[in-house]
Amino acid sequence: MTETESTSQTELPSLYHDSSFWGMTVTQFWGAFNDNLYKQLVLLFCAQQALQGAKDQQGIALGVFALPFVFFSGLGGWYADRHTKRTIVIACKVAEIIIALLAMAAFFTGQLLPLLVVLGLLSTQSAIFGPAKYGILPEMLRSDDLPQANGVIQMTTFVAIIFGMASAGFVKQAFPDALWKTSYFCIAIAVIGTISAFWVRRTPVAHPGLPFRWSTLGINPETRTLLLQDRRLLSVLLISSVFWFVGGIVQPLVNIFGIGQLHLSESRTSLMAACMGVGISLGCVAAGRVSHKRVNFKLVTVGAWGLVLCLALMSGIGWWGPGDGLETVKQTDASLWEAFIPLNAAEWMSRTVLTLVGFFAGLFIVPLQVELQTRPPKSQKGRMIGTMNLINWVGIVLSAVFFGLFTTVCNTLNWPMSHVFLVLALVILPIALFYQPRDEALSHDAPGT
Repeated sequence: MTETESTSQTELPSLYHDSSFWGMTVTQFWGAFNDNLYKQLVLLFCAQQALQGAKDQQGIALGVFALPFVFFSGLGGWYADRHTKRTIVIACKVAEIIIALLAMAAFFTGQLLPLLVVLGLLSTQSAIFGPAKYGILPEMLRSDDLPQANGVIQMTTFVAIIFGMASAGFVKQAFPDALWKTSYFCIAIAVIGTISAFWVRRTPVAHPGLPFRWSTLGINPETRTLLLQDRRLLSVLLISSVFWFVGGIVQPLVNIFGIGQLHLSESRTSLMAACMGVGISLGCVAAGRVSHKRVNFKLVTVGAWGLVLCLALMSGIGWWGPGDGLETVKQTDASLWEAFIPLNAAEWMSRTVLTLVGFFAGLFIVPLQVELQTRPPKSQKGRMIGTMNLINWVGIVLSAVFFGLFTTVCNTLNWPMSHVFLVLALVILPIALFYQPRDEALSHDAPGT
């Protein structure tokens, strides 16, 4: 690192007084909110059609949302290294406004195909945005602020996901026969995110003139070479993918567990899933504060053991659930407040344990995220984040395949789906037992800065 670069790092404002950081935080928060608001609106549209006798197309909608992250994350990484990341952030937010306008037209048609086209465009925009979003943090912030910065970014991301999905139901209920009006909210949110993007400070281009090759759409040769030479970085990438694989199964598993085994209503089951989001937010913030200016891999170990124990407990709740001494409740949505009050021991325990699942997940993921940002050389940070997004979404797509397999096996053998919690605990167990790399200090001389 040159003396000029070091001086510029020391002259940066502290994290919580940095308007550039807060601009990025606000921008990515509303982007994640918009993604999940629109995605959930499309899913609710599909569910409504299914209730009217049509085939349920929710699986197709989820696939349309996921595949652009697989196909275009590499391209997003190339853009992030070849251009200044601030320009990409602003361009993506302007694109979000245009897509929100297209969403209004799609809802106005009342047809699923235009909605899916817009969903694919929104997902593609997010795939391009992701590498710039995470890659700009080590460029515009002090290196030793990265753990706390990632904790805040991850926390606000999950809060945005929770409230985006929850808001969709209220917005749809407000405009049951005029869904195109819901786009007013998406457009307003996109405008807010675009305005906040201008607060982000400009950073130097990481790799000017980086040529485009078809391998850019996947994992480019330079990144492949780096991963083969740096096994520590490769292991972090693979473990991050395992995390998202498990997370991709847990979300629908909680839905089936709540509705199918505990016989809860959709709203009460959604609140159980929301408990995980609250826990993740708390865990991300805690991980950032506990890290003390280093990549603290002890948190990965603690998080892994916590996940193993809590997932095993969820399986145990399934064994002990309704039919074995706990009251079975079929809850109707008589009032909003009733949905917030657990009615039996199984629901109380499930909410508590799922909050802990989220908390340990937050501890687990933040150090991995910081390592993937700081360890690659400056000229490859964007492409490494693009590779991370690609591999993580491959894990999510595979989770959908395995979830279908687990569902088939449990139905065939007449097993409760809560057994799958134990399977997921066994997936995480090797990480808890064997993955114990040394911590890495974050300073102005940190790798890749």
